[in-house]
Amino acid sequence: MAKKILVVDDEPDILKVVTFRLRKAGYKVVTAEDGQKALDLAQREKPDLILLDLRLPVIDGYEVCRKLKSDELFKKIPIIFLTASSAATIIDKTKKFKADDYLIKPFEPDDLLKKVKRFMK
Repeated sequence: MAKKILVVDDEPDILKVVTFRLRKAGYKVVTAEDGQKALDLAQREKPDLILLDLRLPVIDGYEVCRKLKSDELFKKIPIIFLTASSAATIIDKTKKFKADDYLIKPFEPDDLLKKVKRFMK
């Protein structure tokens, strides 16, 4: 069965490109455009990995990550932050919120797939 990835971003173009690349690579993809939808979908879909934008409407990505990583059902699901922040800024935030990795926008689709594959063993 294909691994399932939850992609959370409020930019329709990013959702479209990331979804296309992941599906082409054989993953099942579900998407959310805001933090509350992300939490709801995580509960319902039980993804194997979450790609999470940080600047989101309703609930920001940091709070989504904090809630998921503090929940026994979700704390082992890898979360990769998607951000336009600088590497210096995001490294500390990744550790603080217990995310597993990050990817800085704009990114190459191949870099996205490499990061995803690292966590989908």
